[in-house]
Amino acid sequence: MSTPSLLILPGDGIGPEVMAEVRRIIDWFGAKRGLPFDVSEDLVGGAAYDAHGTPLTDDTMALAQDADAVLLGAVGGPKYDVLDFSVKPERGLLRLRKEMDLFANLRPAQCFDALADFSSLKRDVVAGLDIMIVRELTSGVYFGEPRGIFEDGNERVGINTQRYTESEIERVARSAFDLAMKRDRKLCSMEKANVMESGVLWREVVTRVGAEYPDVELSHMYADAGAMQLTRWPKQFDVIVTDNLFGDLLSDLAAMLTGSLGMLPSASLGAPMSNGRPKALYEPVHGSAPDIAGQGKANPIACILSFAMALRYSFDQGAEASRLEAAVEHVLAEGHRTADLLGEEGRAPLSTSAMGDAILAALDASV
Repeated sequence: MSTPSLLILPGDGIGPEVMAEVRRIIDWFGAKRGLPFDVSEDLVGGAAYDAHGTPLTDDTMALAQDADAVLLGAVGGPKYDVLDFSVKPERGLLRLRKEMDLFANLRPAQCFDALADFSSLKRDVVAGLDIMIVRELTSGVYFGEPRGIFEDGNERVGINTQRYTESEIERVARSAFDLAMKRDRKLCSMEKANVMESGVLWREVVTRVGAEYPDVELSHMYADAGAMQLTRWPKQFDVIVTDNLFGDLLSDLAAMLTGSLGMLPSASLGAPMSNGRPKALYEPVHGSAPDIAGQGKANPIACILSFAMALRYSFDQGAEASRLEAAVEHVLAEGHRTADLLGEEGRAPLSTSAMGDAILAALDASV
């Protein structure tokens, strides 16, 4: 069997710093667990623009298409705000998602017990929280046509079109049901069927797909009510499936239930390749944080947990993914914190590399 390939795109800001710690974790699994990876590295975002005048070259796009999985750090920064929209760093990420057809975005919101007090909600509301939001990523209002800003009489009008086909809804729904089967077998579908025809179609298709999964408890909720329920009692949910726009909003809301964006990974999955693995891009939820870039203050945990998701969803290494997640949880339970998690404990924060050291030590203790 050939060695699985992994393309690393560190990107901008703190991306290279957090990705350096992931590289150490990847090397550990190769040396200590017999899980080697064929790792290559390239540029994306502002770094690619600085070198090539584009946020993603055709050559890099080809590498991403051929890799078993892509791991991305972060893109963007204020120095690129003056660029034309077509070459802004974020366009590189959007091109990866679109051309790889990564239609299912998995955003876990997990609250480690050691960090429950960092949430703006009460401890009993968030302690032990472990939910997954599945967001449709390649269609909907962000991609629908017509779109643009047009002249209409004496004023301008901005137009975006919410558009979904049955097949687009069906494939993301099926991904969510498959995921629910591996968890607590509960799936809540969120839309606005009360005021949007696309929501009516969404509910009809999800219900139809649900008939193929009789062991999954399916419920439906309007997305605005879902936002309210996520802040009232989020632990009522297990897997949530929703469209591109609502998924963008709801996943960011759920992210803050856990207390820090620096803790949250994500996976964007597409159709299976010839080897049976889905096309996949893994990235932390946080941005490039240019204000702390190069200072060793960044929290690498979200990027490390993104690699854990890659182990689980791309490489069928669920037990090893759990090993890495448990190492992170152990480090946090021991009181180790980067600056974003320091709170009022009075301890000196760990640097980015020191947090990597602590997680590697916990991994060593696990074997």
